[in-house]
Amino acid sequence: MGSSSSNMNHIPDAEELMQETGFSSAHLLRLYERFEFLDREKRGELSPDDFEAVGRLALNPIGGRIIGAFFSQGQETVDFASFVRILAHFRPADTNRRDGAPQDPANSQTRKLKFAFQLYDQDGDGMISRVELLQVLRAMMGIQVTEEQLQSIAERAIQEADLDRDDAISFDEFKKSLEKVNIDHKMSIRFLR
Repeated sequence: MGSSSSNMNHIPDAEELMQETGFSSAHLLRLYERFEFLDREKRGELSPDDFEAVGRLALNPIGGRIIGAFFSQGQETVDFASFVRILAHFRPADTNRRDGAPQDPANSQTRKLKFAFQLYDQDGDGMISRVELLQVLRAMMGIQVTEEQLQSIAERAIQEADLDRDDAISFDEFKKSLEKVNIDHKMSIRFLR
């Protein structure tokens, strides 16, 4: 039992990270182990190349976009605190929040949806264009469907989600189109269990 708390001493700003993200000390220790594993050069930071050691991510058709979500524009590395803050989006939502917890935690439905939205909105203009949607569909479906089928899927998605008929999907429209989807279930991390 004492080894757990002594291991926490190696984690920078552990208490603040637990408060901010809602991760338990056991989860934070597990994430720190994962971070250290990925940090092959032991620099205390990860580059996009370091994420390639995550097998499932490397196999994911939009793995590059997911990796990109860890890095702000122009940012080349991510430290442990930033790593944890991004992964907090994949923590199940709190049903009974603690005092002092953030009002809009990273694992709230809205923040999870914003994270997913940015995977599509690659130019950061706050809209998912037909071109951006097609890029994701091509990556996810690859050669399994024809270009004509992809165009048809994109067209239907935009028709259904684009409530203001501006030929793009805003965050509010994206959120509305996914209101019946269990985002908590779709955005989870298995290695935390």
